[in-house]
Amino acid sequence: MDILHGKKRVLILSEGFGAGHTQAAYALAVSLEKRCSTIETLVLELGSFLHPTIAPWVFQAYKKTLTTSPKLYGKLYRSQYKKSLNRLTQLALHRICYAQTAAIIQEWAPQAIVCTHPFPSVVVSRLKRAGLAVPLCTVITDYDVHGTWVSSEVNKYMVSTACVKNKLLGRGIADAQVAITGIPVHPSFREAHDKTLIRQQFQLASMPTVLVMGGGWGLIGGDSLSEHLVKWRDRIQFIFCLGNNHKARAKLAMDSRYQHPNVHLLGFTQEIDKLMEASDLLVTKPGGMTCSEGLAKSIPMLFYDPIPGQEEENVHYFTQQGLGERIRSADTIASWLTMLASRYTDVEATRVSNYHRRLKEPSLDCSEVILQLMG
Repeated sequence: MDILHGKKRVLILSEGFGAGHTQAAYALAVSLEKRCSTIETLVLELGSFLHPTIAPWVFQAYKKTLTTSPKLYGKLYRSQYKKSLNRLTQLALHRICYAQTAAIIQEWAPQAIVCTHPFPSVVVSRLKRAGLAVPLCTVITDYDVHGTWVSSEVNKYMVSTACVKNKLLGRGIADAQVAITGIPVHPSFREAHDKTLIRQQFQLASMPTVLVMGGGWGLIGGDSLSEHLVKWRDRIQFIFCLGNNHKARAKLAMDSRYQHPNVHLLGFTQEIDKLMEASDLLVTKPGGMTCSEGLAKSIPMLFYDPIPGQEEENVHYFTQQGLGERIRSADTIASWLTMLASRYTDVEATRVSNYHRRLKEPSLDCSEVILQLMG
């Protein structure tokens, strides 16, 4: 971690509980360096960096809880909704991360610290109470705000919507401490791509196309969802993005229903922006980052299996705004796919409407807020 002469440094801290937090961190790093040539960024998943042996076990346990006991997770989320991290958890973070995080900050000497997950924000907040003078920014990466995000030591919160800002104000955070910026997405999601060239690159046919995503872990939902979708494979093209879930991809590849020229099974890719551009409808888990990327691309969205808690709040926001719909039955899927196959202009009109809605979103972005705070 050499210090480059003349550079202003921004340390961006995340955690590996799902891919969205770290995606937001890297998106912000790219935006900062693109906006200002004198900025140098360092992105760390704090737990993984400090404890590479223990962290994967913790993340695996978290993933297992979400997939096998989502109602339990939702109950815990709601019961602690307005509360900060309990003392035991804060003590554990203190013992595991405090001294090492302080050493990283001292060595790298950043002019600002940005957190895209509550845990590193708690750790840095404690360091600030002990005398750390570096400005702390926290990016809330959902369309809701749990109490674990809230700390009086945060100098600036960056939030997705006015509703999230109002929730922070209701918890005693000053108006001047909160900026409505939207959730940071990679700049490529705001750039136009040539749809024809993208389809050539991925060997896609020129026909109505549905992109199906399951988040960074490749959680595509129960068999019934994909089965309902692939029944339409003669009329509609499907791209299944399975992330790092190699087992699920192999399982689908062995199924004759997915062995079809209009069905494409992809693993992890860094070109989701292009796939969204080439698609007409997004079927996805409602993670904050994926929803924000879909919003940037103005693509209509269908949501499945929201995790009780923040993902349900994400669904609530996007459905209330007319930007997506929750899949409640096979009829929801049939309605959209019928429209896509038979009334394509209606789907295109929805996308145009979403595009104009996006243009009305706040123009202030996270990188601008951070640069202003650094002076």
